[in-house]
Amino acid sequence: MIDHARDLVSVREATDRLLTAAAKLDNASVAEPSRLPGWSRGHVLAHLARNADALVNVLEGRPMYVSATARDADIDRDAPRLLEVQLTDVRESAARFQDTGVAPADWSRTVELRNGVTDAAARVPFRRWVEVELHHVDLGIGYELEDLPTEFVEREIDFLAERFTGHPDVPPTRLSDGTRAWNTGREAGAAEVTVQGSAPDLLGWLAGRRDGAALSTEGGTLPPLPPL
Repeated sequence: MIDHARDLVSVREATDRLLTAAAKLDNASVAEPSRLPGWSRGHVLAHLARNADALVNVLEGRPMYVSATARDADIDRDAPRLLEVQLTDVRESAARFQDTGVAPADWSRTVELRNGVTDAAARVPFRRWVEVELHHVDLGIGYELEDLPTEFVEREIDFLAERFTGHPDVPPTRLSDGTRAWNTGREAGAAEVTVQGSAPDLLGWLAGRRDGAALSTEGGTLPPLPPL
């Protein structure tokens, strides 16, 4: 059972961690490359702010973005801003998302995200939590996958394993961190490949943040994953 109210608390806590860490940057370091190809740290911060507003749109029944082109243009426009402006925007947009999240609503309803993707409204706070945590890592300022909350790591592995389940380009795969196991990829009676490693390394590979070099495999090589 998804607890959207509890996830909203987790989003707020994750946002506070990110803002506290990012406040130690300066204007020059905001302009430096992030860990995401082609994006500066300013791009990451601008994306976080615009994503919060986009998810408000989702919860209020509007299109998430006007268009993919407009989304990218807004991020490029906002990326060069000074650190103080970036942090204020992330903080204020996060507050707008929280205000929308606590308003009375039917959380069982289905909402539409990007590219025709739909989901339960109750899962939107978790999706925002994902954005904040992973992009905090993407900033490259000392927050690593190993620093993510354990609950978040487990749930995001669950989410990504489910996302790749049934995908024709991913062989039937079993994932294990030595304690828990997940199945993903094409449907089959048994997994063709077993991938083992720490939960942060599994998450990093599934989320496209690590190349999987720290993982071990049985039954075949590490499967290539389609872009998220």
